[in-house]
Amino acid sequence: MIFITGGTGLVGSHILLQLCQKGERVLALRRNSSTLEICRRVFSQNNSKDLFKSIDWVNGDLNNIPMLEKCISRCEYVIHAAALVSFHPEDKKKLVDININGTANVMNISIDFGIKKCVYVSSIATLGRNSTDEIVDENCNFKLSNLESNYSISKYMAEQEVWRASNEGLDVIIVNPSVILGPGDWVKGSSRIFHSIYKGLRFFPPGKTGFVDVYDVSAIIVKLLFLKVSNERFILNGINTSYESVFNLIADNFNIKRPNIRVTPFLKEIGWRIEKFRSLILQRKSLITKETAESGMRESTFSSKKVEKLLNYKFRTLDDTVANYCKMYIKDLG
Repeated sequence: MIFITGGTGLVGSHILLQLCQKGERVLALRRNSSTLEICRRVFSQNNSKDLFKSIDWVNGDLNNIPMLEKCISRCEYVIHAAALVSFHPEDKKKLVDININGTANVMNISIDFGIKKCVYVSSIATLGRNSTDEIVDENCNFKLSNLESNYSISKYMAEQEVWRASNEGLDVIIVNPSVILGPGDWVKGSSRIFHSIYKGLRFFPPGKTGFVDVYDVSAIIVKLLFLKVSNERFILNGINTSYESVFNLIADNFNIKRPNIRVTPFLKEIGWRIEKFRSLILQRKSLITKETAESGMRESTFSSKKVEKLLNYKFRTLDDTVANYCKMYIKDLG
């Protein structure tokens, strides 16, 4: 059996789908407050509605040690995909509790119960974007600077727990996906890109980064889980391109007007401050923070050659990815 954390999220749902399609037995962790809607919809969209019933769900969280012990003791493999993704300063403690301490708990218990292999879903946010002006690969080390978000730091520290577990005898794999495009919660996370553009987003950041289809991320994770390779890191990135190109492609597939206002450094500084003020008035979290605004201005390029060579893998094209998920978004609107 395979234990999966984060099974209700975008990546976790697609991992569950691919494992269930392969006939694997899965035990999936969900928080008491989480909804199964994303996961249920992912199975339905892929004509696998009946397979959804085969998932064994357990309620709990990453800091519930007895619950984790009970779950992991039943399994042979672990995929740790759960994480808090937040760029809000007030969530710093939660990032530590969930991303760092939670990962340490999963690793410790996996060691205790002799898990065969653990795959940890990290992020390109932990890679050395600030330590090189060249293409970022698995050999680029994280360099702490004032440009790194609390989220990036928390994921980096979580990786240190994974490598520590590796030194203590646990076979591990770390994957670092770039910006993941897929049909999750359309108003949260990277899936929000589709929603925002459909609703008439006018601005686009000038930066460049990597993008990857959630199908590719989940497919590669499943392949690496059962492959005789361990204690390695792999970047998962389908294409390096500008935010403008991606935004335009999404708008074209929706047959709506493209975002046409380029965010300048001045607009960036004004924008996140206005959004912060508005969030205080409306008593809700900002949609744009200083950290996300800074991220959109950067130009970063990532290499997936290592995993492509190992698996002889070909990533989906951006055109196909965007066309597919724009259709799903429209369908979900009813």
